[in-house]
Amino acid sequence: MSLSKEDVAGIADYARIALSDDELEQMLGYLNGAVELLEPIRHFDLGGVEPTFHPIGDLSNVMREDRAGAYGRGLSLGEALKNAGSARERYFRVPSILGEGGDR
Repeated sequence: MSLSKEDVAGIADYARIALSDDELEQMLGYLNGAVELLEPIRHFDLGGVEPTFHPIGDLSNVMREDRAGAYGRGLSLGEALKNAGSARERYFRVPSILGEGGDR
């Protein structure tokens, strides 16, 4: 199984990557080489192998409980806003992403 130029162009378009004709040729060779490397494992009989989702079995969440102040004193409002590029009252100010609307 090998990829065509159209396949690679479609993948690049999906990933929002602009490729010149030369880059498309290079990527075609690179991806077909990768597919070739995987060819030997396509013929393994994996019928009795159960799918795994995590290499350590039933391990699901190793993060600590999220509690305010549990592992430190937290930040005061002044400390939190100290390095802000711009702040007003108790809020961070960021550029508008909704288009027109000005400086609120």
